Amino acid sequence: MSAVFPADAAALAGADTLVVDTTTQTFAKDVLEESRRRPVLVDFWAPWCGPCKTLGPVIEKAVRAAKGAVRLVKMNIDEHPAVAGQLGIQSIPAVIAFANGQPVDGFVGALPESQVKAFIERVTGPVGPSDAEALVAEGEALLEAGDTAGAGERFAAALKSEPESVPAVAGLAGVLVAAGDIERAKQTLDMLPASAAGDPRVAAVRAQIELRSQTAGLGDRAALEARAAADPADFQARFDLALILNAAGDREGAVDRLLEILRKNRSWEEEKARKQLLQFFEAWGPMDEATLAGRRQLSSLLFA
Repeated sequence: MSAVFPADAAALAGADTLVVDTTTQTFAKDVLEESRRRPVLVDFWAPWCGPCKTLGPVIEKAVRAAKGAVRLVKMNIDEHPAVAGQLGIQSIPAVIAFANGQPVDGFVGALPESQVKAFIERVTGPVGPSDAEALVAEGEALLEAGDTAGAGERFAAALKSEPESVPAVAGLAGVLVAAGDIERAKQTLDMLPASAAGDPRVAAVRAQIELRSQTAGLGDRAALEARAAADPADFQARFDLALILNAAGDREGAVDRLLEILRKNRSWEEEKARKQLLQFFEAWGPMDEATLAGRRQLSSLLFA
């Protein structure tokens, strides 16, 4: 459920503290009155509650990223149990959203950051990207355009704004890969927690690093072209050419060489060409034009 508030969110952001503690005595002022100006989230917690300790930093970060569109009020139910009892809260952490003096939405448990942000937007309406998210987006665009220096500055600024930003770390690693500094790129990714391994940006950079390692020592491109032209069954020459073309930025050419192999011998070396195509797609990203075109061609070939 969402509500529309006439107050200017940017002005509210600087008017008072976005995250405050409340008591039974101050609840009406901190929550009910304030919720007539903008939505207020009340986080009911207790010092002994493990999931509360997990949720706390996540919800505070999300609220601050909303830049004043919502306020967070924290209530320790051990010290102030009355309000939680009146609201029928039986499990914590519990977060209740108030608007116009009334509870309008809520959730129980330690949700991940993406779901907390979605909850806030359900209450306030879209809040837009955080400063760090905007900087990461700028950095990714600059990196795609070949401006590694500008991209690195944006990713570094994003990390300064949000030190635990996985996309920003992945972006910096991508800049290092583009600059050919593979070892530092690996070291940068090693800074990330194990939980970040599934992030598509991290997976893409790791795939790029693997591709750089594969390309090293492949030999002369012209010689490989001559081998491929002389022998239609020289699949290794076509495979190596695909790696070299990708490293040179010719993604379409790289896809074409691997598809040539698949057309002639789909099972060559345990479907090595198909697997390499999939690694290309992971390294390029799911929305890259070469990925989209390559997936269409691969599907057409495999399922014809």
